[in-house]
Amino acid sequence: MEAIKKEWLTEMRMQRRLSPHTCTNYQRDVDQFCTFMQAHLGGEFTLDLFVNLHVRDVRAFLASRRQQAGNRSLARSLSALRTLDRFIRTHYGQGCEAFAALAAPKQAQLLPRPVDADYIRDMVALCLEQKTWTGTRDAALIMLLYGCGLRISEALSLTAHHIHQARQSQTLRVIGKGNKMRDVPVLASVQSMLDAYAQACPISLIGEEIFFRGRRGGPLGARMAQKQIEGLRHQLGLPKSLTPHALRHSFATHLLSGGGDLRTIQELLGHASLSSTQIYTQVDTAHLRDIYQKAHPRAR
Repeated sequence: MEAIKKEWLTEMRMQRRLSPHTCTNYQRDVDQFCTFMQAHLGGEFTLDLFVNLHVRDVRAFLASRRQQAGNRSLARSLSALRTLDRFIRTHYGQGCEAFAALAAPKQAQLLPRPVDADYIRDMVALCLEQKTWTGTRDAALIMLLYGCGLRISEALSLTAHHIHQARQSQTLRVIGKGNKMRDVPVLASVQSMLDAYAQACPISLIGEEIFFRGRRGGPLGARMAQKQIEGLRHQLGLPKSLTPHALRHSFATHLLSGGGDLRTIQELLGHASLSSTQIYTQVDTAHLRDIYQKAHPRAR
C-alpha cells in the first residue's frame, strides 16, 4: 500500500494537478486510515486487505475519527479514500465495494457572515493612521480582498507584474483553486491604495516578485495577514467574524444586494458551480428579514 499511495499522490500532483493543500490533506487522511486499519485488522495493511474491506471496517475508522473531527473533515476523509479507490481500480483492476455503500456525513450549511462596509472603512483608516509602510500594506490588502473578492491565498500569491498589468488594464488576472484563471475588475480606489503601498514599500517590487511582503522582506504569509486583521479588529472592537475570508463574503453579498446577478458574481468569485454562489441569496434574504422584523410596526 505504501508504494500505491506514492503512485496515487504523484498522479494527483502531476497529472490531475490538484492544489498542494488538497494533496496534503488527502495524504494525511489516507495515512490515518492505513494506520488505523493496521491496528484494527492486526497486521500489515495490504492491497488485498484494502480491496476486501467491509463497510463496518470503514465505519469503525470514521467513528474513531469523529472524536477529533467534525462532519466536514469526515466527508473529506471519505472523499480521499474514494479517490484512492478509483486510482486502484484504474491501475490495478480491483477495488473496494465498501466505499460505494457509505453515504458522506451530512454537513450543516453555515451561511457566510458578511461584515458592514463601515467596519471595513474603519479598518483601512486605522491602518493608514499608523503612517508606516506595513500599515499601508495592510490597508491595500484589505481593500483588495473586499474590492475584488479574492481569497487570501490568491491575494498573497500576486506578483508585482500582476499589479502592473492591473494598473494598465483595470483588470486583475487571478489564479484560483485548481489553477483556474479569472479576470476581476479593479476599482480605482483599490488600485490607488495598491500604488500607495508599492511606493511606500522599502523593498523593490518588480517583475515576478511577490507583491505583498513581510517586515523582513519575505513574502507575507496567510497566518501573518490573519493576525494583522485580528489586531485591527481587536483595537476597533469589531466582531470576531471579521476575517480575511469574511471580506470575500462581504464582496459577494454587497454585490448581490446592489443588484448584481448570480452568474456574474459566480465568475468574479471563481466558483466552479453556481450552487456555491447561491448561498449568498440566503444571506441576502436573511438580512432583509432582519430589517423587516426591526422596522415593521406590526413585527413587535
